[in-house]
Amino acid sequence: MRYAVISDIHSNLEALTSFLEEIKALDIDKTVCLGDVVGYNANPNECVEIIRKNRIQCVMGNHDSRAAGLEGASDFNLLAANAVVWTMEALTPENAAFLRALPRSLHIDRKFLAIHGWVNNTDRYIMGVNDAGKNFELMRALDKQASVCFFGHTHVPLSYVESDGVIDAVAGASVKVEKGSSYLINPGALGQPRDRDPRASFAVFDTKKSLITFHRFEYDIHTTAGKILAAGLPERLAERLRLGW
Repeated sequence: MRYAVISDIHSNLEALTSFLEEIKALDIDKTVCLGDVVGYNANPNECVEIIRKNRIQCVMGNHDSRAAGLEGASDFNLLAANAVVWTMEALTPENAAFLRALPRSLHIDRKFLAIHGWVNNTDRYIMGVNDAGKNFELMRALDKQASVCFFGHTHVPLSYVESDGVIDAVAGASVKVEKGSSYLINPGALGQPRDRDPRASFAVFDTKKSLITFHRFEYDIHTTAGKILAAGLPERLAERLRLGW
């Protein structure tokens, strides 16, 4: 099986539709989304409807939970909170209900675990090897057989590899999945990258080859940024897209 793994679409229709074109040449069997379908950008309904239409398996992100009304946004920064309020007002009842029903984690075909933040907490960030170590323990507690987990939330493509009790943070174009090791993989953000590279990011997991590869592609940022401004969302959100931050 070849899985395309995406995260943090954040209502970016141009990035999402470009991704669907991008994977046509990659022989993908299934796409999995790690949450935050909405937030920040100006096309929440269109993005949710693409996820629904294509039956993309998806977990709940922290922006999804707030936009669906499950939790308040008092702990969000001002930019994020403003976008959540706008998104809540923009979402159709059907799309809000879809977000509300998303699971917090999924085990995809017994091949890998899909989460948004931490294994046991949608809102927490995996930021460094100490956090990774705690999440490797949580993975084993959830499923002793789990060795690969994809997570999002940080918007930065990165891998954590645990082998012989040692955890390393690995940045690179690919990761070979070896028996006896465990992996936490962040595919980066499709809709709002934060690694100073404005190109959209995703990963492909080829389970036959036991290989994870990272992919980047350009999309029409100018149109996405223009929609942010036209919707009355904060100008800073448009600037961040152009900067990849």
